[in-house]
Amino acid sequence: MAEQLKNLYSKEFIEKLANKLFLIYSDFEKEDFINSIFDNTWQDLELKQRMRHISFTLNKYLPFSYDKQLEILKKVKDDFTGLEAMVFQDFVEVFGLNNFSESMKALEVFTINSSSEFAIRQFILKYENETINQMKLWSQSSNEHLRRLASEGCRPRLPWAIALPLFKQNPTKPLEIIELLKNDKSLYVRKSVANNLNDISKDNPHLVIEFIKQNLGVSKELDWICKHGSRTLLKKGDKEVLKLFDYEEQNHINIINFICDEEVKIGEDLNFSFELISKNSLGNLRVEYMIDYLKQKEKYSKKIFMISQNNFKENSKKFIKKQSFRNMTTRKHIVGEHKLSVVINGIIIIEKAFNIN
Repeated sequence: MAEQLKNLYSKEFIEKLANKLFLIYSDFEKEDFINSIFDNTWQDLELKQRMRHISFTLNKYLPFSYDKQLEILKKVKDDFTGLEAMVFQDFVEVFGLNNFSESMKALEVFTINSSSEFAIRQFILKYENETINQMKLWSQSSNEHLRRLASEGCRPRLPWAIALPLFKQNPTKPLEIIELLKNDKSLYVRKSVANNLNDISKDNPHLVIEFIKQNLGVSKELDWICKHGSRTLLKKGDKEVLKLFDYEEQNHINIINFICDEEVKIGEDLNFSFELISKNSLGNLRVEYMIDYLKQKEKYSKKIFMISQNNFKENSKKFIKKQSFRNMTTRKHIVGEHKLSVVINGIIIIEKAFNIN
């Protein structure tokens, strides 16, 4: 993924950035800037490394005070959105840590139609109370991008970002922001709230369970946040969480016609199917499958995958699935015995060994 994403910072992007800078700052040496970007290290740089390289080069070719640099970059930012626009936030992260006030104003501008979720974390680490207070103010903004930043930026385990060890240990402050945003009208914001809760559940599951107990059943939107925010706990088969969502052990269900490939070649798919039956309706089910992947030194790594979660009114339901065994950068498959398990409401119902060759 990173190898593809890094190409967001293409020649076209850099030339567009240089041209916009030149329109605002007429002495900008745009050809030298472009040549400095595409030095002999560029091809080997990944996405965030390229972002950082652009930030340092911007600083070199904008020879002004920090606040003057920001004036120029704020005007340029209007023509950039999404992930590629995070180079402006990265500039603040690198060069603005000693100027809290101006940096907060800049991140507020740069997060619109993009996100300052990575950059804000360095300010949390250096100015925790001041930054959290600012994020609480953003949580009350009329702009959904600012409200989302308030939640997304304080996630204890935000992917691709530096962790926040204090919030992993004690997530009181993220939970305070979650309380301010849990009834937000924007799905964009509510998704971030749920993701923040899911982060918290990995280190402090009891706090997320308490949140669910207090908020489940209040509204359809809050129900969704509770469920999405507890997805890691549900995958782990946490009995208390499963019970809160009415996923209790279903003794009335049987599994029949279970078929699974005996062997799979690396690069191909594991095919399997099964049918759930009951004398009455199947009821409220969370149907998953788990793969025990063989790793080095005869160790195994479990990974669980969702099939369906629903209140099934019928008394039988057939499932046909396949799981890819293509090698990826994040997972290399090892020849040998692996295992497939079907999981219903957190309980393994049936399991089958198969070979990868």
